[in-house]
Amino acid sequence: MKIKKQFLFITAILILVIACKEASVETPTEPVTLRNVYKDAFYIGTALNTFQIDETDSIMAGIVGREFSSITAENEMKSMQIHPAKDTFNYEYADKFVALGEKYNMFIHGHTLVWHSQLSPWIRNIKDSTEMAEALESHIKAIVGRYKGKIDSWDVVNEALNEDGTLRKSVFLEVMGEDYLALAFKWTSEVDPNTELYYNDYNMANPEKREGAIRLVKNIMDKGIKVDGIGMQGHWHLNTPSLEEIEKSIVDYAALGVKVAITELDISVLPNPRDLVGADIGQNFDNSELLNPYTKGLPDSIQVKLANRYTDIFKIFLKHKDKISRVTFWGVNDGQSWLNGFPVRGRTNHPLLFDRELKPKSAYDSIIALKQREDKQSN
Repeated sequence: MKIKKQFLFITAILILVIACKEASVETPTEPVTLRNVYKDAFYIGTALNTFQIDETDSIMAGIVGREFSSITAENEMKSMQIHPAKDTFNYEYADKFVALGEKYNMFIHGHTLVWHSQLSPWIRNIKDSTEMAEALESHIKAIVGRYKGKIDSWDVVNEALNEDGTLRKSVFLEVMGEDYLALAFKWTSEVDPNTELYYNDYNMANPEKREGAIRLVKNIMDKGIKVDGIGMQGHWHLNTPSLEEIEKSIVDYAALGVKVAITELDISVLPNPRDLVGADIGQNFDNSELLNPYTKGLPDSIQVKLANRYTDIFKIFLKHKDKISRVTFWGVNDGQSWLNGFPVRGRTNHPLLFDRELKPKSAYDSIIALKQREDKQSN
């Protein structure tokens, strides 16, 4: 009788061990990455430069493919690069960029079709309204047509507003009038009706600019022209803008019936000269030791502040994940960041989730942990 009981006990243990092994095989654990952790919330994106598009550095390439589910070309699709002369297109890096997104099964975002800055000289020098309209239409239709079905969304118009919400006196406004805005969206949707169309700008948590952006997008939509979303550039600081204004902006933009994308996200940890507001690349200030205090690395106290700031901001994003389509960091690591040269050239900034050695920072760990806590609470 004892032998029978022992046999039954051993058999039960074996069945339990086999069942556990089978269960582990059936449910493999995904690596803990931004892409995997946030996959049910919104796309997590990054901006790529030519070095990263070429995948020259295998460690960098691994981070891009593993951590991010969306990509934006930092500069290579701006008119100066992609359409330098009237009859000349340079598609080399734009093609490589799209191929990279396809390789990693990413959401591919095009940046940007109409922008007053980094503008091809041949467009900037046009003074006739008809000629300008023809040039702009040709530019948009050629580029959108080439990537039809491959680019998932476009920044159709970029930074068309002043800080008070009025229209910026760009070459497009001066030559064509405000009709250029609606026409740009119209021409883009005609070529690729399935791509998502965004208006993108900085300081979009500024109340006056927010109202201007709402007017701009509503005016286009009232003409029966498609606008799918608003891009809020997140060139923010450790203390500004306020969390309340960020949240209000997301809610107010979404009330238009469009998606909200958080674009160009980075958080400067350096002193802000003259309380500069905005991301106008034409602004620049002289360097000094006072404005560049972290040349030898980021102190632990500032690492904590950066992590807390990102965590507080991502709490808002997760609260409104039903409204947000994409959160895109403006760069992969600190060494790449444009903030090393803006608004003061030659500074050492630390605004992103990965440091200059491509190691994840405390801010990375914090927003991963935030989402994991949310997932546990919802289960």
